[in-house]
Amino acid sequence: MTPELRRLRYFVATVDAGSATQAARLLHVTQPVLSRQLQLLQKEIGLRLFTRDGRRFRLTHAGETYLFGVRQLLQQADRLDSSAASLASGRLQDLHLAVPATTLTDVIAPFIATLDSTDPVPMLRSLDPRGATAAIADGADLAIVHRPPPRSLASRQIAALPIWAQVPSQDPLATHESVDLKTLAERTLVLLTEDFRPRTLLNQAMESVEIAYSDFIECTNAQVAQALSAAGRGVAVVSDDTRFELVARPIAGLHGPVTLRLYAAWDRRHHAAETIAALVDRIAEFCIERYDPTTGPA
Repeated sequence: MTPELRRLRYFVATVDAGSATQAARLLHVTQPVLSRQLQLLQKEIGLRLFTRDGRRFRLTHAGETYLFGVRQLLQQADRLDSSAASLASGRLQDLHLAVPATTLTDVIAPFIATLDSTDPVPMLRSLDPRGATAAIADGADLAIVHRPPPRSLASRQIAALPIWAQVPSQDPLATHESVDLKTLAERTLVLLTEDFRPRTLLNQAMESVEIAYSDFIECTNAQVAQALSAAGRGVAVVSDDTRFELVARPIAGLHGPVTLRLYAAWDRRHHAAETIAALVDRIAEFCIERYDPTTGPA
């Protein structure tokens, strides 16, 4: 038989207080009531938990072992109570976020720095490569993705981040307000592989004006691409914030700057859907303040 949690709490309180008299005072019960509950606990579990040492209780070896498990159980019970209260109120204590690596570094981490103690605690995980639906199904409260989520999920666009042409300050492109696709195609480019959204967006922009680039270095990490550009190996085409004292210029496509769109997606049936939606609105506002296609990244 599993003893009721009240008796387990009495047991822990007695151990922590060091005496039944002090524990009863802290628990706001009489000492006879406390002693009776401890006796019933020992009877239920079939263990002798205490021996007397004068007027004080002393744990038996079995009691010490049992105490360890009881503390874990009570902690889990407290977490469950807290979770139930959050569910009932529509609040979130923890927010499980599934985010692409670049978005985490340049968007979500800076946004997290603006949160206060009343906001949910962000718990971050890598975005499932299968996309938003898989991330939500795997337990994420909120997924940030590069493509419009399916209609089965609640979603909104939170940002349109420029794809930058990044070069050292002495490069002629650093004096341009923006870089057109023809000029870009004439240079050696440092590109991410086609697994990355900035590369596919550049390819689509080039195809739309029937321009092709031919001289390029390919890598699988945006920071490495930036480092190669800083070393004079070519123009880095990335969506990341600048590093290595590079200058960033927006790439001018057929219909305006080439941009990477970010979308937030969540389960519309989530118990805290309204809380998540409000947080998504704040992320969108943050992105508007932080990024502007007409200027370099902050």
